Amino acid sequence: MAARIYQRIKSTMQSGRAKVGEWTLEYEPAHPKVADPLTGWAGSGDTREQLRLTFPSLDAARGYCDQHGIAYAVIPLSERSLKLQTYAENFAVGPVVPAGD
Repeated sequence: MAARIYQRIKSTMQSGRAKVGEWTLEYEPAHPKVADPLTGWAGSGDTREQLRLTFPSLDAARGYCDQHGIAYAVIPLSERSLKLQTYAENFAVGPVVPAGD
């Protein structure tokens, strides 16, 4: 059993920062998904893919994995970068050329 631990990021549909600091543990898929011959939908019999555990801190998630003998990988959170610009820059097409006489 292998798992990955990562920190939740803010959803694009959410304006606040609720539940952003939580750490999530998800199991790696044990078997690849196979297309169902009748419907064509991809699926597998592995029910651990449906399990998602949340923890208040990284230490709590690591402690859970160590206690239950689960191999894990911590995925670091990428840095947020803000592109600061003025409202007028939305309409700038190129250099402004003054009108000739």
